[in-house]
Amino acid sequence: MTEATRRPLPAVPLAAKEPSGKTIPARVVGVFSRGGAHFAVVTVSLLWTLPSVGLLVSSFRPAQAVSSSGWWTAFQTPFQFTLDNYQAVLTTSGMGQGFINSLLIALPATVLPTMIAALAAYAFTWMRFPFRDTLFIIIVALLVVPLQMTLIPLLKLYSQLGITGTYPAVWLAHTGYGLPFAIYLLRNFFSALPKDLLESAFIDGASHLTTFLRIVLPLSLPAIASLVIFQFMWVWNDLLVALIYLGGNQSVTPMTLRISSMVSSMGSSWHLLTAAAFISMALPLGVFFALQQYFVRGILAGSVKG
Repeated sequence: MTEATRRPLPAVPLAAKEPSGKTIPARVVGVFSRGGAHFAVVTVSLLWTLPSVGLLVSSFRPAQAVSSSGWWTAFQTPFQFTLDNYQAVLTTSGMGQGFINSLLIALPATVLPTMIAALAAYAFTWMRFPFRDTLFIIIVALLVVPLQMTLIPLLKLYSQLGITGTYPAVWLAHTGYGLPFAIYLLRNFFSALPKDLLESAFIDGASHLTTFLRIVLPLSLPAIASLVIFQFMWVWNDLLVALIYLGGNQSVTPMTLRISSMVSSMGSSWHLLTAAAFISMALPLGVFFALQQYFVRGILAGSVKG
């Protein structure tokens, strides 16, 4: 070996390492950008909530105070709050019976499409049958079909069956109107479940029904809870479907129809209308807050697949 080969190679200077972390200006910009986003979200939330707060305060004020001053003056002395508005609405205006009717309409009209959609979504995701994808595309296409196109045909069919003005007419209508979105939402969530988990269950001899009840449903609670929130609020706040299929049957009239009749008959009685409106808002708010922990996860159902 010659002297040239034994000579060590000259050291190559390493590239200067970039400082770890962000610079001070970048950190300042990041703090202000996050603070601005938080400020915007809080501001929009407060502005969105303000009308509801005003409605709640006005519902506890006497008629003279509601008609003569704004709701924000209720916190000035002397305080004027009363429960007479709620008493009058629940007794004389029939809102108590309307509340019960709305419950009898909303609960079955929420449970039925949720159960049917869960079974259909499982079939579209994990079962093989002819024209599966074609049928799913047709169901998704029904999302863009206006429900107004179905009012007259369904009303004629209900008249022939003799169920116009009854609870089953509204239950079936809301079930049909809610199924396309429900199947689409749950199918996306079911397709994001671990495939190996279900294949292991099938290898162990589990049937489709057992897999659906013991594996798929427990793992799909976020999506199901979100669907329950959507469907319940749609049915609870519905006016058109109830007006068409229930007609003038006062024994099954929900709160939305009773509030609509109150607006036309007692348009100047703002104190009663505010109480009636807040009664109709109370239960959907309770349902939302009770299931809000699942809401965001259910909204993002199937958007990200592992």
